[in-house]
Amino acid sequence: MNSTTIIQALEIMGKGMAGIFVTIFIIMVCVLLMSKIGSRKKDDPKDKE
Repeated sequence: MNSTTIIQALEIMGKGMAGIFVTIFIIMVCVLLMSKIGSRKKDDPKDKE
């Protein structure tokens, strides 16, 4: 087995996993922001009339 090939494969795999975690983090932030924006509209006193 060629050790340089294994190291290159691990680098590619690491970049892919990092991309997945970054994407999950961005989606979590978007969902958090949307939930905060949605909760502000519920607490609006004009809607309770």
